[in-house]
Amino acid sequence: MRIREIPKSDRPREKLTERGAGSLTDAELLAIFLRTGIRGKSAISVAADLLQQKGGLIGLSRSTASELSRGTCGVGPAKAAELAAAFELGKRLARGGIERPVLDSAEAIFSYVGADLQAMNRETVKVILLDTKLRLIRVEDISLGSINESVAHPREILRPALLHSAYAVVLVHNHPSGDPSPSQADRRLTVQLAEASRIMQITLLDHVICGTSDGGRSPYFSFRDSGLL
Repeated sequence: MRIREIPKSDRPREKLTERGAGSLTDAELLAIFLRTGIRGKSAISVAADLLQQKGGLIGLSRSTASELSRGTCGVGPAKAAELAAAFELGKRLARGGIERPVLDSAEAIFSYVGADLQAMNRETVKVILLDTKLRLIRVEDISLGSINESVAHPREILRPALLHSAYAVVLVHNHPSGDPSPSQADRRLTVQLAEASRIMQITLLDHVICGTSDGGRSPYFSFRDSGLL
Protein backbone atom coordinates (compact mmCIF):
# COMPACT_ATOMS: atom_id res chain seq x y z
CA MET A 1 0.00 0.00 0.00
CA ARG A 2 1.31 3.43 -0.96
CA ILE A 3 1.44 6.04 1.77
CA ARG A 4 -1.11 8.17 -0.06
CA GLU A 5 -3.50 5.21 0.11
CA ILE A 6 -3.17 5.02 3.92
CA PRO A 7 -5.84 6.93 5.87
CA LYS A 8 -4.50 10.43 6.41
CA SER A 9 -4.51 10.13 10.21
CA ASP A 10 -2.27 7.03 9.99
CA ARG A 11 0.37 8.47 7.64
CA PRO A 12 3.72 8.90 9.44
CA ARG A 13 3.99 12.68 9.22
CA GLU A 14 0.36 13.34 10.12
CA LYS A 15 0.51 10.75 12.89
CA LEU A 16 3.63 12.39 14.35
CA THR A 17 2.01 15.82 14.27
CA GLU A 18 -1.24 14.68 15.87
CA ARG A 19 -0.01 12.06 18.35
CA GLY A 20 3.69 12.76 18.88
CA ALA A 21 6.84 10.98 17.69
CA GLY A 22 6.48 8.31 20.37
CA SER A 23 3.38 6.94 18.66
CA LEU A 24 5.32 5.93 15.53
CA THR A 25 6.96 2.57 14.92
CA ASP A 26 10.66 2.41 14.03
CA ALA A 27 9.73 1.83 10.37
CA GLU A 28 7.39 4.83 10.36
CA LEU A 29 10.05 7.10 11.84
CA LEU A 30 12.55 5.96 9.23
CA ALA A 31 9.97 6.45 6.49
CA ILE A 32 9.83 10.16 7.36
CA PHE A 33 13.55 10.40 6.57
CA LEU A 34 13.25 8.31 3.42
CA ARG A 35 10.26 10.38 2.24
CA THR A 36 9.60 8.24 -0.86
CA GLY A 37 9.58 4.55 -1.61
CA ILE A 38 10.36 2.64 -4.77
CA ARG A 39 8.24 0.96 -7.39
CA GLY A 40 5.95 -1.49 -5.64
CA LYS A 41 7.00 -0.46 -2.12
CA SER A 42 6.06 2.44 0.10
CA ALA A 43 8.60 4.34 2.17
CA ILE A 44 7.36 2.39 5.22
CA SER A 45 8.01 -0.94 3.46
CA VAL A 46 11.48 0.19 2.39
CA ALA A 47 12.17 1.28 5.98
CA ALA A 48 10.97 -2.08 7.35
CA ASP A 49 13.23 -3.92 4.87
CA LEU A 50 16.17 -1.73 5.91
CA LEU A 51 15.61 -2.46 9.59
CA GLN A 52 15.45 -6.19 8.92
CA GLN A 53 18.55 -6.09 6.73
CA LYS A 54 20.61 -4.18 9.33
CA GLY A 55 19.29 -6.03 12.40
CA GLY A 56 17.15 -3.24 13.85
CA LEU A 57 18.01 0.24 15.04
CA ILE A 58 21.24 -0.78 16.78
CA GLY A 59 22.56 -2.36 13.59
CA LEU A 60 21.38 0.59 11.56
CA SER A 61 23.15 3.04 13.87
CA ARG A 62 26.39 1.11 13.38
CA SER A 63 26.29 1.58 9.60
CA THR A 64 28.20 4.35 7.88
CA ALA A 65 26.57 6.51 5.22
CA SER A 66 28.39 4.58 2.50
CA GLU A 67 27.24 1.26 3.95
CA LEU A 68 23.65 2.49 4.10
CA SER A 69 23.61 3.55 0.45
CA ARG A 70 25.55 0.56 -0.84
CA GLY A 71 23.26 -2.29 -1.81
CA THR A 72 20.24 -0.84 -0.01
CA CYS A 73 17.35 -0.43 -2.41
CA GLY A 74 15.64 2.93 -2.04
CA VAL A 75 18.46 4.59 -0.05
CA GLY A 76 20.74 6.82 -2.07
CA PRO A 77 23.76 8.84 -0.86
CA ALA A 78 21.65 11.85 0.22
CA LYS A 79 19.19 9.79 2.29
CA ALA A 80 22.04 7.72 3.74
CA ALA A 81 23.84 10.89 4.84
CA GLU A 82 20.66 12.19 6.51
CA LEU A 83 20.19 8.92 8.42
CA ALA A 84 23.83 8.84 9.55
CA ALA A 85 23.54 12.47 10.69
CA ALA A 86 20.34 11.71 12.62
CA PHE A 87 21.98 8.84 14.48
CA GLU A 88 25.02 10.98 15.30
CA LEU A 89 22.75 13.70 16.72
CA GLY A 90 21.05 11.05 18.85
CA LYS A 91 24.41 9.88 20.21
CA ARG A 92 25.44 13.43 21.05
CA LEU A 93 22.14 14.10 22.77
CA ALA A 94 22.55 10.90 24.78
CA ARG A 95 25.91 12.19 26.02
CA GLY A 96 24.18 15.31 27.31
CA GLY A 97 24.96 18.96 26.91
CA ILE A 98 27.09 19.36 30.03
CA GLU A 99 30.62 20.27 29.00
CA ARG A 100 32.29 18.51 31.93
CA PRO A 101 29.77 16.11 33.46
CA VAL A 102 30.33 14.39 36.79
CA LEU A 103 30.70 10.67 36.05
CA ASP A 104 30.50 9.22 39.55
CA SER A 105 28.22 6.25 38.88
CA ALA A 106 27.85 3.45 36.37
CA GLU A 107 24.52 4.90 35.29
CA ALA A 108 26.08 8.29 34.52
CA ILE A 109 28.99 6.62 32.72
CA PHE A 110 26.68 4.52 30.55
CA SER A 111 24.50 7.55 29.79
CA TYR A 112 27.58 9.41 28.56
CA VAL A 113 29.34 6.76 26.42
CA GLY A 114 26.78 3.96 26.04
CA ALA A 115 25.25 5.15 22.77
CA ASP A 116 28.67 5.46 21.13
CA LEU A 117 29.74 1.99 22.22
CA GLN A 118 26.42 0.37 21.29
CA ALA A 119 26.96 1.70 17.78
CA MET A 120 30.30 -0.14 17.45
CA ASN A 121 30.30 -3.47 15.64
CA ARG A 122 33.74 -4.33 17.01
CA GLU A 123 34.74 -4.70 20.65
CA THR A 124 36.15 -1.30 21.55
CA VAL A 125 38.02 -0.24 24.68
CA LYS A 126 38.01 3.33 25.98
CA VAL A 127 39.28 4.95 29.16
CA ILE A 128 37.52 7.89 30.79
CA LEU A 129 39.80 10.31 32.65
CA LEU A 130 38.39 12.14 35.67
CA ASP A 131 39.60 14.88 38.00
CA THR A 132 39.42 14.89 41.80
CA LYS A 133 35.72 15.82 41.70
CA LEU A 134 35.08 12.97 39.22
CA ARG A 135 34.39 15.44 36.45
CA LEU A 136 35.27 14.47 32.90
CA ILE A 137 38.71 15.42 31.61
CA ARG A 138 38.55 13.45 28.35
CA VAL A 139 37.76 10.07 26.81
CA GLU A 140 40.62 8.19 25.16
CA ASP A 141 40.33 5.33 22.66
CA ILE A 142 42.55 2.42 23.69
CA SER A 143 41.92 -0.38 21.22
CA LEU A 144 39.59 -1.71 18.53
CA GLY A 145 39.34 -5.48 18.42
CA SER A 146 37.49 -8.19 16.55
CA ILE A 147 33.75 -8.80 16.69
CA ASN A 148 34.01 -10.51 20.08
CA GLU A 149 37.46 -9.75 21.48
CA SER A 150 39.61 -6.73 22.13
CA VAL A 151 43.19 -6.68 23.37
CA ALA A 152 44.21 -4.10 25.97
CA HIS A 153 47.02 -3.91 28.49
CA PRO A 154 47.06 -1.92 31.76
CA ARG A 155 49.98 0.19 30.56
CA GLU A 156 48.05 1.38 27.47
CA ILE A 157 45.00 2.07 29.62
CA LEU A 158 46.86 4.06 32.28
CA ARG A 159 49.23 5.96 29.98
CA PRO A 160 46.60 8.69 29.15
CA ALA A 161 45.91 9.13 32.87
CA LEU A 162 49.58 9.92 33.46
CA LEU A 163 49.78 12.26 30.46
CA HIS A 164 46.72 14.26 31.56
CA SER A 165 47.28 14.04 35.34
CA ALA A 166 43.97 12.29 35.93
CA TYR A 167 42.92 11.50 39.48
CA ALA A 168 40.69 8.58 38.48
CA VAL A 169 39.93 6.43 35.46
CA VAL A 170 36.99 4.36 34.28
CA LEU A 171 37.56 1.52 31.85
CA VAL A 172 34.66 1.06 29.44
CA HIS A 173 34.19 -1.36 26.59
CA ASN A 174 31.35 -2.92 24.63
CA HIS A 175 30.12 -6.39 23.82
CA PRO A 176 28.73 -6.25 20.26
CA SER A 177 26.65 -9.34 21.03
CA GLY A 178 24.57 -7.15 23.34
CA ASP A 179 25.19 -9.26 26.45
CA PRO A 180 27.22 -7.14 28.92
CA SER A 181 28.11 -10.07 31.19
CA PRO A 182 31.89 -10.08 31.85
CA SER A 183 34.07 -12.78 30.34
CA GLN A 184 36.97 -14.40 32.18
CA ALA A 185 39.30 -12.16 30.16
CA ASP A 186 37.35 -9.10 31.34
CA ARG A 187 37.68 -10.22 34.95
CA ARG A 188 41.43 -10.85 34.60
CA LEU A 189 42.01 -7.47 32.99
CA THR A 190 40.09 -5.73 35.78
CA VAL A 191 42.19 -7.42 38.47
CA GLN A 192 45.43 -6.53 36.66
CA LEU A 193 44.31 -2.94 36.09
CA ALA A 194 43.24 -2.51 39.72
CA GLU A 195 46.67 -3.64 40.91
CA ALA A 196 48.53 -1.42 38.42
CA SER A 197 46.34 1.57 39.35
CA ARG A 198 47.03 1.04 43.06
CA ILE A 199 50.78 1.01 42.45
CA MET A 200 50.56 4.17 40.31
CA GLN A 201 48.23 5.88 42.82
CA ILE A 202 45.46 6.34 40.27
CA THR A 203 41.91 5.52 41.34
CA LEU A 204 40.22 2.86 39.21
CA LEU A 205 36.64 4.01 39.75
CA ASP A 206 34.92 1.30 37.70
CA HIS A 207 34.99 -1.00 34.71
CA VAL A 208 31.73 -0.75 32.77
CA ILE A 209 30.76 -3.13 29.97
CA CYS A 210 28.14 -1.77 27.58
CA GLY A 211 25.58 -3.99 25.88
CA THR A 212 21.87 -3.68 25.17
CA SER A 213 18.76 -4.08 27.32
CA ASP A 214 17.35 -6.95 25.26
CA GLY A 215 14.96 -9.12 27.28
CA GLY A 216 14.71 -6.61 30.11
CA ARG A 217 18.31 -7.05 31.30
CA SER A 218 20.44 -4.08 32.26
CA PRO A 219 22.24 -2.61 29.23
CA TYR A 220 25.50 -2.43 31.16
CA PHE A 221 27.57 -4.31 33.74
CA SER A 222 29.45 -2.46 36.46
CA PHE A 223 32.32 -4.21 38.28
CA ARG A 224 32.03 -1.70 41.13
CA ASP A 225 28.27 -2.11 41.56
CA SER A 226 28.69 -5.89 41.45
CA GLY A 227 31.26 -5.83 44.26
CA LEU A 228 34.07 -7.03 42.01
CA LEU A 229 36.13 -3.87 42.31
